[in-house]
Amino acid sequence: MRASASLVLSLLLICAGGPAVAGPTLDRIRAEKVLRCGGVERPGLVEIEPEGKAHGLELDLCRALASVVLGSNGRLEFTRYDSEKAFAAARAGHDDVMFLTGRELVENGLTGQVIPGPAIFVERTAVAVPEASSVRHLEELADKPICFSLGGHAEFHLHGWFAASKLGFTPMGFREDVEMNDAFKVGYCQGLAGESTALAETVHSADMGGKASRLLPESLAAFPILATSGTQDGEFAALVAWTVETLKRADAPESYWVRGGVESMPIEAPALGLQKGWQKRLVDLVGTYAQMFDRNLGAQSELKLERGLNGGVGEQGAFAPPYVE
Repeated sequence: MRASASLVLSLLLICAGGPAVAGPTLDRIRAEKVLRCGGVERPGLVEIEPEGKAHGLELDLCRALASVVLGSNGRLEFTRYDSEKAFAAARAGHDDVMFLTGRELVENGLTGQVIPGPAIFVERTAVAVPEASSVRHLEELADKPICFSLGGHAEFHLHGWFAASKLGFTPMGFREDVEMNDAFKVGYCQGLAGESTALAETVHSADMGGKASRLLPESLAAFPILATSGTQDGEFAALVAWTVETLKRADAPESYWVRGGVESMPIEAPALGLQKGWQKRLVDLVGTYAQMFDRNLGAQSELKLERGLNGGVGEQGAFAPPYVE
């Protein structure tokens, strides 16, 4: 799927608070009435159709941030990082929020230009097997052929996992994803390695000829996608962090001893424009993180991914709240 690298969306947003003294990024966003985000295209995170329609968790998060900064009178732009030209624009400061992994920041010369913000999704490399396979755990693929894309995360993570487990496997590397998926479909390899989002899209694809597949529970590796912003405006970075953490914290269950939901993490920061009540208005507009995940990646989506590491610590996930009452 390919479309214009930049997508502009007009939004009806909610008011999050009054004007405040701000840094250069916040000043620019409010003056131009547009928030610019960018990310690498991944199923469920950001997908841009040929006709320009876009959807995904990162787009929902960009919309949430735009509502907090701009209120009801703004729009957002989303840039897909799919070329050196797109990353050059990111290095030049074109985008306000960039959803990127640590490896993507390093490889594209962005580490000295961004503040690493909160994790918005924990991606993992995993292995899929046919539904009819007797294999239930990764070690059962020892000495078996496993397909992967040459030069990607999965190739290195496969070798690392099997070496650490003192096991071997038969590597089947491909330069073209179509050829790799065809090899898996016809049984040339007994496992298919890749990022969990891409694997989920593949196993549910009509191109697999109706042959059901499933992901094995073990991760070869896991790495977060971060909401990063430029080093020139710490106030905007703080606003990004509190917005993302509010959406996550809104899922916290309530008990007799512990407050749950938005009320469990009340944040008021007038200097950032975060006035009393902004968190409830935000969640009422866009939903909680769990609801965003569900419609883009989980049960309500075509990918059917489980929360896994993208849940809270009480759910054996990786997302720890800034504080717990």
